[in-house]
Amino acid sequence: MQRIATGARPDLEDKAREAGFTFHHMHGEPYWDEETVYAFDLDEVEGMIEDPATELHAMCRAAVDHVLRSEDLMDRLAIPKEARAMIAASWEAGEPELYGRFDLAHDGEGPAKLLEYNADTPTALYESAAFQWQWLEDMVAAGRLPEGSDQFNGLHEALVARLTEIFAPDTDLHFACFPDDPEDYATTEYMAWVAREAGLGAHFVPIPEIGLTDTGQFADGEGRVIGAMFKLYPWEDMLRDDFAEALPNARCHFLEPPWKAILSNKGILPVLWRLNEGHPNLLPAFFEEEADSAAARAVLAAGRVRKPLFSREGASIDITTPEHREASADRGYDGHPAIVQAYHPLPVFEGRRPVVGAWIVGEACVAMGLREDEGLITRDLSRFKPHFIRA
Repeated sequence: MQRIATGARPDLEDKAREAGFTFHHMHGEPYWDEETVYAFDLDEVEGMIEDPATELHAMCRAAVDHVLRSEDLMDRLAIPKEARAMIAASWEAGEPELYGRFDLAHDGEGPAKLLEYNADTPTALYESAAFQWQWLEDMVAAGRLPEGSDQFNGLHEALVARLTEIFAPDTDLHFACFPDDPEDYATTEYMAWVAREAGLGAHFVPIPEIGLTDTGQFADGEGRVIGAMFKLYPWEDMLRDDFAEALPNARCHFLEPPWKAILSNKGILPVLWRLNEGHPNLLPAFFEEEADSAAARAVLAAGRVRKPLFSREGASIDITTPEHREASADRGYDGHPAIVQAYHPLPVFEGRRPVVGAWIVGEACVAMGLREDEGLITRDLSRFKPHFIRA
């Protein structure tokens, strides 16, 4: 694993505009950054990222089954009691999942370590699947990367194939988000493009326009019943929404399915550690009330990371080591219960700390994308970095 200066494409701005990549700059800062990129060897990607991420996902599925059999763990994960029957039924029915993203600490030497699993509404999807691949093709065509350079990126094809597995041809899907968020809107639009390529119908609906029919089904602003919906609206919010009581009987096929509420919860990290203690790709993790036990203190002595159950984009994260303390400026999740995970330093390349996002489609790892930051905490404005596999 190396960080290499390649310089940006001279027509980057035109390429982004033509592709509709509207958020490649956000809040006056670059989000997509191709001045420097990351290079990998094929064996490294396959053996240290792809295969471990696929194994981690299998472990996560086993953990879902374990949690569903324990009222204590359902309490610890703050799953609302009134939603538990629906979540259990979703799992028992085998409702299919679409995608997710593991965030891994990887330095090219030791085993990658799981930092968290974005299992419900992960973004960075379009830039990983499409714009990153276009960058590779452009760089090879321009002679700025060697012929035969590759990328670990089967994300788009895997998503198309997965949707054809889940839905019959010509099925209508609704794609829902809050359209004022450019990244969410672009992600939703990209998924609608994938659905059309899979031979499915695609209708966009802003989340505030979704209502209920007289028979208890969800409908869009034009009165069309929503029988299947991809939503960038996390389950922890949906289960507490004013419409939450309508969810069990809405006869709607959700992507992601309700059982993903267990995996999109940071509480899955201590559950994974309980079930697989010592696994080389896991970090010790504990529910906060257990973090002061003698066993926990011993493994947390070198540093600890406090994470609320529902934190996103690095919000309300606190990192404490013997030498340093770093806290998120965004404290929007401070009121939630938390877990404590052992601190594992990210590699540092020229003052930047990358995190590998390993993409899961169905039950297999199919791609990766990287984001980097100067700080210890990966935030919403951490820069996305393309990668390539050496020829």
